[in-house]
Amino acid sequence: MHTHPVLHIPWRVLVGTVGTVVVLAGIVMMVLPGPGIASVLLGLLILSTEFRWAHRLLRPARVWARRSEKWAVKTKDEYLERRRERRAAKAARRGRASDSGSPPPGAPTE
Repeated sequence: MHTHPVLHIPWRVLVGTVGTVVVLAGIVMMVLPGPGIASVLLGLLILSTEFRWAHRLLRPARVWARRSEKWAVKTKDEYLERRRERRAAKAARRGRASDSGSPPPGAPTE
């Protein structure tokens, strides 16, 4: 669309209209039930394909998303490490119980 001079302006108008409608719907959904913030961000994302000012408005959202992703990965890794440690400790307790001479659970007694 950008290479054809006749279609450049109508394309920008179309993108601007669709993006504005999505942003306005998001603003309405902040009051009514619905994904308001997500819709506003989606509308700004649509607008940012053609308008530099919308691209600049999205910069804080991109920074927040990257920080959130790093936090989520760190939290997941910490959780998995704690889980591995708990399982290893549980396995070690089972090993000590079987070494103490007591029969394993469920074994027949004489």
